[in-house]
Amino acid sequence: MTVKLTASVLAIAAVSASAAFARDNVQVAGSSTVLPYASIVAEAFGENFDFPTPVVESGGSSAGLKRFCEGVGENTIDVANASRKIKDKEIKACAEAGVTDIIEVRIGYDGIVFASQIDGPAYTAFQPVDIFNALAAKVVVDGALVENTNKQWADFNADLPAADIAAFIPGTKHGTREVFEEKVMVAGCKAAGAFDLYMAANGGDKKAAGKACYEVRTDGVSVDIDGDYTETLARVDANPNGIGVFGLAFYENNTDKLKVATMGGVAPSTESIATGEYPVSRPLFFYVKKAHIGVIPGLQEYADFFISDEIAGGDGPLAEYGLVSDPELEATQAAVAAGTTMAEGM
Repeated sequence: MTVKLTASVLAIAAVSASAAFARDNVQVAGSSTVLPYASIVAEAFGENFDFPTPVVESGGSSAGLKRFCEGVGENTIDVANASRKIKDKEIKACAEAGVTDIIEVRIGYDGIVFASQIDGPAYTAFQPVDIFNALAAKVVVDGALVENTNKQWADFNADLPAADIAAFIPGTKHGTREVFEEKVMVAGCKAAGAFDLYMAANGGDKKAAGKACYEVRTDGVSVDIDGDYTETLARVDANPNGIGVFGLAFYENNTDKLKVATMGGVAPSTESIATGEYPVSRPLFFYVKKAHIGVIPGLQEYADFFISDEIAGGDGPLAEYGLVSDPELEATQAAVAAGTTMAEGM
């Protein structure tokens, strides 16, 4: 992908990498959703700056943040990509390992879509309750929670195809899974009346009820995908009835293979996500270890470059790939330039 840069960005590209450090490249790991964006940035960074191309790995948000929180030093990664905010327990784990100054960088927004084979069954419109009734471990029948035995989508919604249920969802280590659970499964659980039943069964404990709503069936109908979206696509390719959960950007780059369904009556698009109309969207982040800035050559420049107007703005290559530009990008740029940590920004 060709990246056109203005003089303002190219001006900082003249800084030379120092050979005084044992490691002279930025190392990044984490979210499979953020991976393609970070890869685009890393390639452009290597082409336009006098620093080695950053090494970008995937593995999921939780795995990336776990590596990030292993400690400070050149044997640990500098940046963790995440498709969700870092959790309090992860911040605590970081602090216990000496990672006390963390810079949170929101790069923009993405949406989670439900897509199937382009010539497969007519999955064109879903509500969260449909996904819940298809995949939940228990569903509501005659006012009671029972084991889910639905075989086809039409078993609980006559407007959906009489096709066998087969869903490929993000594994539990992916940040995408958490958005799927909170914005689809819990929403569907409430619409089905299951949340109230779980509340009653757990003495009014909302947290326990929500956790119960997350539970998916284990009879092979719902399959966790621990790899990236290419693995999900392969599963959908192999199953004519399959439904996969993807990031919007991945879907938009595979429209020759996939068709997408609406959710809550809204089609996923950069526009519907930017306005907040599409119900299953989320912000994307990366986290920078401030202690590594000035030690690992190019780290500050990489962070600044990633969120520059030329890269993360509405006309940049990340938007071209599917990222919804952050309307507060300028404030993020200022915070990163100043090295403002999460503690300082609170």
